[in-house]
Amino acid sequence: MLGHLRRHVRAFATRALVEKGVVSPVRSIPEHIPRPPYAASGEMPPFTSYIPILDKEQQLRLRDSCTLAKEILAFAGKLVEVGITTEEIDRQVHEEICRRDAYPSPMNYGHFPKSICTSVNEVVVHGIPDSRALLDGDIVNLDISVYLNGFHGDTSATFLVGNVDAAGKKLVSTTQQALMEAIALCKPGVPFAAIGAHIHNLSKASGFSVVHEFCGHGIGQQFHTLPFILHYPNSERGEMLPGMAFTIEPALCEGTNEIVYWDDDWTVSTADDQRSVQFEHTILITDSGADILT
Repeated sequence: MLGHLRRHVRAFATRALVEKGVVSPVRSIPEHIPRPPYAASGEMPPFTSYIPILDKEQQLRLRDSCTLAKEILAFAGKLVEVGITTEEIDRQVHEEICRRDAYPSPMNYGHFPKSICTSVNEVVVHGIPDSRALLDGDIVNLDISVYLNGFHGDTSATFLVGNVDAAGKKLVSTTQQALMEAIALCKPGVPFAAIGAHIHNLSKASGFSVVHEFCGHGIGQQFHTLPFILHYPNSERGEMLPGMAFTIEPALCEGTNEIVYWDDDWTVSTADDQRSVQFEHTILITDSGADILT
């Protein structure tokens, strides 16, 4: 208990912890927009027992959905400023996705109530947009996923809010570097496990830790499928082949990589209340390397 109190005193000495705000009612989606299978029930579909190999037509459809995800992330990033609420960012992004005749993939996936995830400061992943306003010095990850023409595109980035301190900027730049260097390794014949080993070594050398509980994943007609892309040293079997598509999405932490869940069953934060940063791209393995689709 004493250690817990000391931890909070240390965190509050530099910044206030993120507090849960009010979550607005679920937004509607125009009837003409095609929906993924889970949209009505909220039930997550089971993972396939194989890694999908996409044919040329499927790859084109995936590229289209990922291009849209990239464009929506850029749209969302321009909204980030001191004083805006994550709820307002979600509202505008939701409307833009629908305007583009796409479905926001997180909506009702496992009963998630919003169209994007907004993870601020010590929140690692799956933050639910709410009435909390972004403060000067915050960092916020915007996780964007869209369903278009039967395929999902998935990407995220962490944005600086106002005047972020040097330590926060270092965490952001190192996480982005880890993602891009991991992607540079990807080509046919490379073991999936090479990704985690490289990210771990880079983060450790920079004084950061890597969250183990969340991983990259295969993507396409299903939101999440094999392979699992772990961001730490592992013995995951398998190697990359042309036509495979998956995300890489490391989350690095200033302190320990231990996590805790909030009582909303979605929001995950660091156990020591230190900041965490995530970046994500969807990539496609080609005959000679990998294309970043987002």
